[in-house]
Amino acid sequence: MKFLLIMHSNPQVWDALTEQERNEVMSGHGAFMETVKKSGEMLGTTALADPSESAVVRVRGGVQAVTDGPYLEAKEYLGGYYLVECASRERALELAALIPDAGVEGLGIEVRPVVFAGTADD
Repeated sequence: MKFLLIMHSNPQVWDALTEQERNEVMSGHGAFMETVKKSGEMLGTTALADPSESAVVRVRGGVQAVTDGPYLEAKEYLGGYYLVECASRERALELAALIPDAGVEGLGIEVRPVVFAGTADD
């Protein structure tokens, strides 16, 4: 089964951490990636830029409109994800608990089953 392990970021929570705590979270991702690569469960990962660097595209009446910034104003935003393939939901939950963000007060990892995945070759 494939699962998306979604990391939501909250700037208020992140900014409240000490520099050492932030460094521990960031370096912890390297250890997590090694674990899931060795187990063969890692399919991919993506870290996203800050929402201030995003744009929203809307087409209304055939006319494209582009606006700066995130789609919604929110205190949390999608920071990145890991795509894993493992035997069960329980294993996906175990993997999510290994992601360092899960240990930070105010943050968590959303675990969502993948119901369809395609590639450019499909």
